[in-house]
Amino acid sequence: MRAETSKAQAANDEAGNGSLTDRAYREIEELIVTLQLAPGAVLTEAVLAERLGIGRTPVREALQRLGREGLVVILPRRGILVSEINVGDQLRLLEVRRELERLMARSAADRASDAERAEFTEIAEGMRAAAETDDGIAFMRLDRALNLLVAEAARNSYASRAMGLMHGLSRRFWFQHYQEVADLPHCAQLHADLAMSIATRDRGGAAAASDRLLDYIEHFTRATLDAGSA
Repeated sequence: MRAETSKAQAANDEAGNGSLTDRAYREIEELIVTLQLAPGAVLTEAVLAERLGIGRTPVREALQRLGREGLVVILPRRGILVSEINVGDQLRLLEVRRELERLMARSAADRASDAERAEFTEIAEGMRAAAETDDGIAFMRLDRALNLLVAEAARNSYASRAMGLMHGLSRRFWFQHYQEVADLPHCAQLHADLAMSIATRDRGGAAAASDRLLDYIEHFTRATLDAGSA
């Protein structure tokens, strides 16, 4: 009986491992993006597992995913480091983001379900509220929700996978500098405009809103160079 119980428990643990990995990924990513785990910090599976209250296997799998996205650097037999932030890399990343995000915005406007359009409307309303209250954490979470929803609604797994490699890096760069050089209410409103264009099936408007948003993000990124040299 004990052997059967152990096997059943192992099966349950394995079945739930995917969701635990997703949870570990979300929580570690937020810690990195919001600089609670700073660039250059040394991470260990054991410490993170204890901090999150999650087993080491899901934490290990989450770190591997974060490594593919460039948020951590995994050094075999040496440890895990939170990656450094580089403005030049961010500008090159934006070149790719601009083209992919325009494509995905148009596709989402064409292909989003009625339920997804309702979610886009809710995100737009949340972004407007974040703009009014200048709430950086609420903005960050809504930004992540919008990115995930666009990726789902676009129905293009190739574009979605490519974009997934960039969003965490972009949010972290934003969080590091937004209090110095960003106009958060304006940026939140640009996100709201994008979400509403998709919600209302405005294909051309969604593409234009995406370009306006990337124009602002590039301006913001370049402004960090000026701030750093001041």
